[in-house]
Amino acid sequence: MEKYNKELLKTLYYKMFKIRKFEETVERYFLDGEIPGFVHLYIGEEAIASGVCTCLSDQDYIASTHRGHGHTIAKGADLNRVMAEVFGRKTGCCRGKGGSMHIADFSVGMLGANGVVGGGFNLAVGAALAIKKQKRDNVSVVFFGDGASNRGTFHEALNLASVWKLPVIFVCENNQWASTTPYRTTTSVDNISARAAGYSMKSKIADGNDVFDVYESFKEALEYVKSGNGPFFLEAKTYRIKGHFVGDPELYRTKEEVNTVYEENNPITRFENKVLSDNLMSGAELEEIKNKVKNEVKEALEFAQNSEFPDPSEIFDDLYV
Repeated sequence: MEKYNKELLKTLYYKMFKIRKFEETVERYFLDGEIPGFVHLYIGEEAIASGVCTCLSDQDYIASTHRGHGHTIAKGADLNRVMAEVFGRKTGCCRGKGGSMHIADFSVGMLGANGVVGGGFNLAVGAALAIKKQKRDNVSVVFFGDGASNRGTFHEALNLASVWKLPVIFVCENNQWASTTPYRTTTSVDNISARAAGYSMKSKIADGNDVFDVYESFKEALEYVKSGNGPFFLEAKTYRIKGHFVGDPELYRTKEEVNTVYEENNPITRFENKVLSDNLMSGAELEEIKNKVKNEVKEALEFAQNSEFPDPSEIFDDLYV
């Protein structure tokens, strides 16, 4: 653990805790009826977005999923504008027209969350093709779940990325559940990363609830891809703590199962226990970051609530024709 300087440790914890507090706030205000549409929370999976995006710059691209708040925040999007977008306000990243499932912020290389399962694969591969054509030293990353690996776009994207040796990293967030379906009942392999072999693609499995393992594994992927070897497949094993969407009755699993995983494998608690036991950070330092995040989320909430909704006359603005 000597290789983790204090600044990096603070960054990892800051990103994870910011995602957690943001999502808890969104859940509360969605249930209060203040947020339109549907909301899919990233609680319990914070280590993946944080470990991955800490390795990236604004010139690197990510493509996200319907569960995209965490990726957006970890990539560095302005928290006020992200919150405003979720609330459907005109000060949001997409002027309130994207909402929870279609947040995008090109200024930090966030190409968009996606309401279509498996919709990000070919966007990320296209971005990787652009990087290669422009001879840039950057990468494209696509996040997706275990369920999305059964879509046709998954196989099309892996095949093309491998054939053209594109600088793209496929990050599978295997959270065990595709909506209401356990992945083992619909997926023919124990490890989704095994599918990469069919496309001559290097792969690795990481503990998705251990931010250090995610960070190290992604750094390995990054080095491999940037060396011109073509794409890399990283499977992060995690668990979806909340329902598929806020309000999901979750009749397909028990509360005991969820609570056991949360108590034993909470990525934020695991980080805290590790850095405290190894004397890498103090309780006061962790508390300082928590207080900073709480203030930022509070300010973002006030910004969103005090912002106007888009005017109906703006409905056709910002469209490509």
